[in-house]
Amino acid sequence: MSDTPTRVWLTRTILVGLIVLSLQMTIATEIRPFGVVIQVVLAFTVAAGAASGPGEGAKAGFVLGLMYDLATGLPLGSTAMSMAFGGYVAGWGRQYRLEPTWWMLAALAAIGAAVGEVLVPVVRILTGETGVFEPRIALILPVVALSSGLLSPFFIPIARWALVIRPTEIRVADADT
Repeated sequence: MSDTPTRVWLTRTILVGLIVLSLQMTIATEIRPFGVVIQVVLAFTVAAGAASGPGEGAKAGFVLGLMYDLATGLPLGSTAMSMAFGGYVAGWGRQYRLEPTWWMLAALAAIGAAVGEVLVPVVRILTGETGVFEPRIALILPVVALSSGLLSPFFIPIARWALVIRPTEIRVADADT
């Protein structure tokens, strides 16, 4: 068995991740609705989960989270865990419908982003940081969730390409059989 499909999705995810990470570090830091930085990397992660399913969403979230940790100097794996779980949650709802509509995928992405964002302070507490829970979390969660839901229609086709996901094929039995 060849590991070519793994190399393809990993290579594509890293390439797209570099672009998304550069957007996060440049443009997203300047655009602050209600004083909250839009989490573009998390938005792509949950879009990947919503487009593919829980397993692929978690894998993409872990890879993109590691890239984010390396770029920002955070403890390695801290963001990767929260993004992997956000991608998993966004993909979890996908398993109950064969081909969800765009707004269902956007809702799954928003839910996954909220879960991923709420886990960031939890993981930081586990790594020994103090004072990570702040009252602004009540403002941060809806802004991050809404922005991820709004970005998901743009990110889902890119995520399908990066994760090598083909459109669902529905086969109907012939009337003759």
